[in-house]
Amino acid sequence: MKALLISRDSQLYAEIASQGAARVPPLNMAAGRASLRDALERPVADQPELLIVDASETDDADADLLERLARHYAGAHIMLLTRHQQPELLIRAMRVGVREVLPLPLVHRAFHEAMDRIAATAGVGANHDGKVLAFIACKGGSGATFISTNFGYALATLADKKVLLVDLHGQFGDATLYVSDQKPAMTLSDVCSQIARIDGPFLHSCLVHVAPGFGVLAAADDPAQAKEAKPEHIDTILRVARQHYDYILLDVGRQIDSVSLRALDNTDFIYPVLQLALPDIRDARRLLDIFRSLGYPVDSIRLIVNRYEKGGKLRLQDLNSALGAEVVHTVPNDYVAVTDSVNQGVPVLQLTRSSTAARSLAELVELVTARRVPENKGLFDRLFGRSESEY
Repeated sequence: MKALLISRDSQLYAEIASQGAARVPPLNMAAGRASLRDALERPVADQPELLIVDASETDDADADLLERLARHYAGAHIMLLTRHQQPELLIRAMRVGVREVLPLPLVHRAFHEAMDRIAATAGVGANHDGKVLAFIACKGGSGATFISTNFGYALATLADKKVLLVDLHGQFGDATLYVSDQKPAMTLSDVCSQIARIDGPFLHSCLVHVAPGFGVLAAADDPAQAKEAKPEHIDTILRVARQHYDYILLDVGRQIDSVSLRALDNTDFIYPVLQLALPDIRDARRLLDIFRSLGYPVDSIRLIVNRYEKGGKLRLQDLNSALGAEVVHTVPNDYVAVTDSVNQGVPVLQLTRSSTAARSLAELVELVTARRVPENKGLFDRLFGRSESEY
């Protein structure tokens, strides 16, 4: 989509150009004009599909110019940006078909939501819409990082999905160590500091590539660098990632701050991970209360119980009753296989495919992807490497 921006503010032009470039398909700034009159006197030969008008320095008398501009670019959508309420101008703008009016300073999230509406109306759709799944530990040591990293590898290798995992730990993020011995060349903080460059190829180049379809965007080595990440950066990264990956997994850690909240706001499903012990259940209850207070839908919160052993004094039914949320999956207490996997930095599915932990990951892949496969043709067959001739 091509856009014509009408504004005297060069910083606003650069800001919109940067945000537009991060969209998929990108918003291309075809030209810029200093004022409505300038735009009328110097029309753009290549007809823009979007007019972005900075009305900060206009007054009600400029409404006639806006109407003339709308007639000249009759097929273009119009977005109005303003710092002040201008009733007469806004009324006239509505009459000529302006449907998007945004306040300045520009709020990136509001801008992209408006762009999404314009793109939908114009029939300019993205060709992909990946799912965002967040894994969050109810208590330290719950195993959320092990599950998220190994689940990402399982999704890529068993279900042929293109998967990105983003390590959102503000301090001591180590997701890459669970599945790779590679040192990250770029981290989340590096991407945030160069957010104007972000597109699919740039994001791909910043990852630790664990498998052909699975990459990890590492957390910063230095906790001080974590301050580079801002909520609006997370919006942009996830917006680009949705267009290039089937699944985006977020290893959120335990911190609840502005960055992690913005990430959770963007998720399709949240998977709190806990063990079947009273301290975990207590912290899980607090976490779920926070989610409910934030208005997250109950059916988007899906509990995973890690290191589960049948026959314990605490049962899954007790957990469901205590938390008021559904346990969708359990990961067995496969201590030896999991410990070997973590210590070697090799996905458990690659290290010991016959382990109960590997079987559990295959079940979780089938659950999440909702794959319906004929008997004896499912992911377990791929897990154990059997061919048709072996049946």
